[in-house]
Amino acid sequence: MITLNRLTRMDAAAEFFGESNVPRRAITMGVGTILQAREIVLLAWGEAKAAIVQEAVEGSVSESVTASFLQEHPSASFVLDAAAASELTRNRRPWLVTQCEWTDRLTRRATVWLSQTVAKPVLKLTDADYTEHGAGDLVTEQGPAYTINIKVFNELQHTISGWPGGKPEADDSNRPERALPYPKRVLVLVSEPAADLIGMGGTIRRLVEQGHEVHVAYLTSGGKLVSDPEARRFVDFIRGIGHLVRDEDEDEVTRDFVRQVISDLDEKRPGMIDSRAVRRIKGLIRQGEARAAVRLCGIDDSRIRFLELPFSDTGRSRNNPLSDADYDPLVALFEELKPQQVFAPGDLQNPGSTRRMSFEAIETAIGRVGDRSGLSECWFWLYPEGWREWDLDEIEMAVPVSPDELDRKSEAIYQHQSQKSPTPSGAEGKSEFWQRAEAVNRALAKRYDQCGLAEYEGIEVFRRWRPLG
Repeated sequence: MITLNRLTRMDAAAEFFGESNVPRRAITMGVGTILQAREIVLLAWGEAKAAIVQEAVEGSVSESVTASFLQEHPSASFVLDAAAASELTRNRRPWLVTQCEWTDRLTRRATVWLSQTVAKPVLKLTDADYTEHGAGDLVTEQGPAYTINIKVFNELQHTISGWPGGKPEADDSNRPERALPYPKRVLVLVSEPAADLIGMGGTIRRLVEQGHEVHVAYLTSGGKLVSDPEARRFVDFIRGIGHLVRDEDEDEVTRDFVRQVISDLDEKRPGMIDSRAVRRIKGLIRQGEARAAVRLCGIDDSRIRFLELPFSDTGRSRNNPLSDADYDPLVALFEELKPQQVFAPGDLQNPGSTRRMSFEAIETAIGRVGDRSGLSECWFWLYPEGWREWDLDEIEMAVPVSPDELDRKSEAIYQHQSQKSPTPSGAEGKSEFWQRAEAVNRALAKRYDQCGLAEYEGIEVFRRWRPLG
């Protein structure tokens, strides 16, 4: 029997409907007992496990990372998916451990990494810098260093664009997004409210200001992140409105619904699944916040959609399997809007997570639409919904965000007050959503600056996606 630390309790919070319901003690098997086994197999899936897997496999053996003791076992295996293995040196920086086939992307990754490692702008790297840091083969194949530096510097520079929808009447040969057609019908797909603003709030506002027709579609309600006290506060407000207009003017259906929600919340005990009525109230709370937020970005209510895909409407942390009922609304949306530019969530995290399943639903729907509705002419971009900072070699479009734009983005994110503040793994204390989003955008801008490019207040980033080949 052990006392659980705070991080473990937070990780388990979703399964117990809130951190306050997570037991403070649990039964566990100590590492000493585990190491007595003849054979040990550790399984890990998803990006969320990547950092700790890297520490366990490549870090020093330490009590702070219990799994690191498996390094000393004679028959221990790690079975990982690509996402969980992404931080291992053989995947992240393969030139340090083996010979590489130097693709353009790997060349950029190695050059940017070297620039950050030796604290020099890209254009100041030397042959000696490459050789002394494990990338001598790159100089041998593609050198001298200055040739590599110029190539990578230009690639990074060409990712930067203040025109995320393409700049009309301009040479677009070195721009991330094509100039025509202009204006574009733009569709922003979001796994759950707030993720759009965290990942690309500044870009959404920029697209609107530059004259594009921007639509936002939320795939799920996000109601799972609303606490019971917040739902009760919302219901009390509805009941208060009823008293203001007198009972005879209040809709009977509304009164019955409010009574049902209050009854369900009163009877709910820790670990119980939300009733359908409570789920509906929590979803409405998130919808109201989403509308308020994107209005601040200049988007009219008529261009906001809530698809409420059923895979997520479970009343518990785990989702249902995807089905036609999840794909059909997306297919209909593509066929109705016929978008010319689509932004989709690009953080694939853990299998079964809302983000991952939202992406899979989008991918399947696109495949079903195929070349209908002009999707073959549509350009698709992925944006980061969560807190993972993409490496510069992964980025194909970087949209600068000014100080004023970053403030307005934070104001829009602030509208999502019912959503609990996150604490990213390994972080000390708590940060609000808007503060964390600002920090990520500023960190990306700093990394571009360190490579010798222009200095911006913040940067939002995207990757090109080609779902139709």
